[in-house]
Amino acid sequence: MTVRLILERKGYDVFSTNPDMSLADAITVLAKHKIGAIVVCDEKKAIKGILSERDVVRAIAAEGADALWKPISEIMTIKVKVCSESHTINQVMETMTQGRFRHLPVEKDGRLHGIVSIGDVVKLRIEEVERESQEIRSYIATA
Repeated sequence: MTVRLILERKGYDVFSTNPDMSLADAITVLAKHKIGAIVVCDEKKAIKGILSERDVVRAIAAEGADALWKPISEIMTIKVKVCSESHTINQVMETMTQGRFRHLPVEKDGRLHGIVSIGDVVKLRIEEVERESQEIRSYIATA
């Protein structure tokens, strides 16, 4: 089970923006699309950062409402962990657990290619466990 399978099922669409967007505008995008993070890219779709709900909370806690008018380049997480389509679900789960984050951009040829969330990973893992359970039940029934 790889990241490619997740992306094939859910699609390759990912919300991204440029580093100059204000935090207020970014929050509007997060709320409108019911997402927890937005990837920040340059004009060639190279990943420059990620803005998560956690980043928003930290910025507002530190600076109050003034943070809303800052560009997200001042607030986003710059050291972004990424994965590729060939990463396994277990590798992605380990990366997310160690880094304590819920979104992992997928990079291909140095460009943003998709994104996986912890929800995507858990959903696929549950499907895998249910399939294995059914196979075991079938094996026992025919033995």
